[in-house]
Amino acid sequence: MSPILLSKRAHTQRALQRYSKGDGLMAMEKRLVRLVGCVVLSVGVFVLPGNVWAQQNQFHVEEASITDIQSAIKSGQTTCRQVVEDYIARAKAYNGVCTALLTKDGAPIPPATGVIRGGSLLKYPTQTVAASTVFPDLDQYQGLPLELGKMITSISDPTVQLQYGMRVGIPEAGQLDALETLNIRGERSITCKDDFDRAPSAGPLPPDAPAVCEEFRKQPDALERAAELDTQYGRNPDLKKMPMYCSVFSLKNWYDAKDMRGTGGYDVNFAMDVPKYDSPDVAQLRAKGAIIYAIATANDTSMASAPGPKKASAIVPTGDLQYGEWGGQACNPYDTARIPRGTSNGSGVSVSANLATCSICEQTYASCKGPASRNGIALLLTTKGIIEGGGITSTNSGDRSGIHCKTIKDAALVLDSIKGFQSRDMYTAIPKGIIPDQPYTSFLVTDSKGKDKPLRGVRVAIVREFMVKHTKNDAAISDQIDQEIKTVLRDKLGAEIVESADPLYPDDPTVPNLTYSFQDAMAEVLPHTVPEFFFKKKPNGELMFAVPGWDVTTIDYDVALGLHKAPLSNEINIRSIAGMGYSNPSTLLDTDEYLAARGDARVKDWASWVANGNFKTDQERVQAENALAIKDPRTAPGAVNYLAMQSAMRMILLKVMHENKIDVFVNPEITTPPYLLGGAPEPEVLSRASASCCQILTALLGAPEADVPAGFVTTTYDPKYVLSADKKEYTPVTGSVESKLPHPMPISLMIWSGPGYDSDVIKVASAYEAATHHRVPPPEFGPVPATK
Repeated sequence: MSPILLSKRAHTQRALQRYSKGDGLMAMEKRLVRLVGCVVLSVGVFVLPGNVWAQQNQFHVEEASITDIQSAIKSGQTTCRQVVEDYIARAKAYNGVCTALLTKDGAPIPPATGVIRGGSLLKYPTQTVAASTVFPDLDQYQGLPLELGKMITSISDPTVQLQYGMRVGIPEAGQLDALETLNIRGERSITCKDDFDRAPSAGPLPPDAPAVCEEFRKQPDALERAAELDTQYGRNPDLKKMPMYCSVFSLKNWYDAKDMRGTGGYDVNFAMDVPKYDSPDVAQLRAKGAIIYAIATANDTSMASAPGPKKASAIVPTGDLQYGEWGGQACNPYDTARIPRGTSNGSGVSVSANLATCSICEQTYASCKGPASRNGIALLLTTKGIIEGGGITSTNSGDRSGIHCKTIKDAALVLDSIKGFQSRDMYTAIPKGIIPDQPYTSFLVTDSKGKDKPLRGVRVAIVREFMVKHTKNDAAISDQIDQEIKTVLRDKLGAEIVESADPLYPDDPTVPNLTYSFQDAMAEVLPHTVPEFFFKKKPNGELMFAVPGWDVTTIDYDVALGLHKAPLSNEINIRSIAGMGYSNPSTLLDTDEYLAARGDARVKDWASWVANGNFKTDQERVQAENALAIKDPRTAPGAVNYLAMQSAMRMILLKVMHENKIDVFVNPEITTPPYLLGGAPEPEVLSRASASCCQILTALLGAPEADVPAGFVTTTYDPKYVLSADKKEYTPVTGSVESKLPHPMPISLMIWSGPGYDSDVIKVASAYEAATHHRVPPPEFGPVPATK
């Protein structure tokens, strides 16, 4: 074996050992050899025990960056079509179902098949799991019937079966269910499936083909588009004109691509299931040479819903499943029995497991950051409006596109390709100076620069509110990230660090405190921008932010608070503000506008959507039907308006930054290990949400955020369900028993800042990435040897 390959093997072994406690990651390395028959060494290089089947001059898509792909094409090691074929081979090997239905008795079900993926029918597991393994004392339960798992017939295609209801992740599944639709002729649309998508060169369509398929079939699929690029450019692509040349993208299923089925994850029977136009960011990527290859599975879109007279006849207890009825539930590639997290979970999983080069995710709460954190990849979210949105939720003021790649460098390359104003996205109408004249890639800190304390002069604030150890399950990741910040950002890279204060987090004597706090800024800003914030009430009708001796709903209190002569409620901090809900105009407005613009002959508005669609739970169905009565588009009476709160929070954050001369903030993306998929989530504690450290924070701010792999966690206190005293409800409770995770699981450092500080976030995130290289690809989803 060559010295280079030996060196790369040693690097990977050191990376694995770095996170090992006992034999955790060493065992993972052994499993990698046993299950996949190879050891992941570095970008695109694999070694079989005893011989080398991947020579140095051979190219492989596993761990390949955008520039790796382009360099391999230019050197003649591969072609664009071969790159797409390699990704398709991986989808054929790893994109099957990874969840089993949760049923009353765990009895097997008859074999069932779903859509065609990668040329074969999707096959569902016949084995089920007894509900009593997740819900204790089930024989004593007296509440509404639980919506247990079953197979149903699709309303979009009666030949297709779908999993419905509760399910759990299958341990060691070997499958990921990350991509719901591949851009392959004959399977990329249900309306125009099979021979109805016959290539024009293959002759006329069958006489019973829908008329819309004649125009649709003229669009090349991913393989045909790659071949077109090969024919046009050969080994000399114009990378200045097409910087995304042959980068193979997946898209969260909330976005529209003009050559693939787009239903927001729902099983809804459109007359034509493919949208007429690309979402703006998708169109930009396509124009810049990207291969729009797949629609990623995701939780179905947040469509119109409302409380009302109709009530569900069955329920799903508070849980951690996030899936769409059409595509199913993605699984975590590091442990398929655990959550991939976030509604953009298929986007994150597809990048992590090398089923796509990069992916466009969507975030309103924590939908992009969760899949990045849990699946060991990089995320870049920009100041709202720097890149375009699109798709069903694009008119929501809290919604924005994100970029999932394996590295911050690749994410910055994508950002430079799609940034800027687009007339179809009103949120891109931002001040000209927010986007710098130089490319965002110019702010990257490379490996070579990482040795010279490149963050000297950069002031980094640790947000301790997001590091509180509320339970035993918060401790390991909180402590690990604390050490990463101090030993890497400060000691190795030269950043100056300070910390915010939280009464629940011990003061660190080695780190100076902020001299002007978030609470100081809140006291000055909130009374003058959103005084209605202090009118918020608890479910029992009491004021949420009452202060003894003061009426917080009066001008007298606001005046005194603004002058720091009255106290701010102890319940108000950056963690609690990030965990609250704020009001936007009715989602029915967004939904009906999207459908009107789409112009489908059958599904024209929400009423016709409901009439032609399935819903994944009875609760979702009745809320959708209740929404049909909505006529008033305004925000909820008495609620705090989202954009008003955004303006207030931007002032609060930027004042803290200026007063303390802060460049970026850092904290763990989440402090709890990943939960069992289909099991109980960690309960919320003092506004520390189950899903993320800080929920809507950067979305509410419209501010930049990067999430970067920061190592692995090896222990957990798995939460569980308990039956209420009245026997009518299951609620999650935190775990009390420490256990070793079967597989070490990725954790992430969150780096964020104020609106317009994107270049600072990219600089710090890339410097941290260059100094650590914490990403280790999921070992059970290595190369597909049969393709080589």
